[in-house]
Amino acid sequence: MANAMVTKVEGNVLTLERVFDAPPELVFQVFTQAEHLKQWWGPRGWAVTVCKVDFRPGGVWHYCMKCEDKDQGDFFGMESWGKGIYKEIVDGEKFVYVDHFSDAEGNVSQEMPAAECTILFESFEGKTKLISITKYDTAEALQAVLDMGMEQGIKETWDRLGEHLQNIQ
Repeated sequence: MANAMVTKVEGNVLTLERVFDAPPELVFQVFTQAEHLKQWWGPRGWAVTVCKVDFRPGGVWHYCMKCEDKDQGDFFGMESWGKGIYKEIVDGEKFVYVDHFSDAEGNVSQEMPAAECTILFESFEGKTKLISITKYDTAEALQAVLDMGMEQGIKETWDRLGEHLQNIQ
């Protein structure tokens, strides 16, 4: 496993960085293809039960994570739907999307904050430095998702990403 995640919060922007022991092309691939995302997306104890990816500007990534871990108490059996709308893609280097909470039909939640996410894949000492820059409308919106445990969820998700990369290389 590569090094730890670095987190920086500045106003309404959350920046996360971590180095993965895999080439940027492969890390980009597992971030953009449904068959890979199903293997690692989401925190521990959650499985991706639906994952549709139309990876092009204007395309949509619609997915469902379901808690399958009985030890997670009230979360067990809960579904969390997300919808990403891709804005920009530079193959192998970065992509930008707007991330929304949604329902099973893809209707965007008006109660939960949306965010613009930029995911960068940089070559670093024969590995990949993954940089995620997530911008919310307000600092309060960012704080709301941090208060929901998003940082821990991303750490677990990226741990699972690292394990998936090890398994497929």
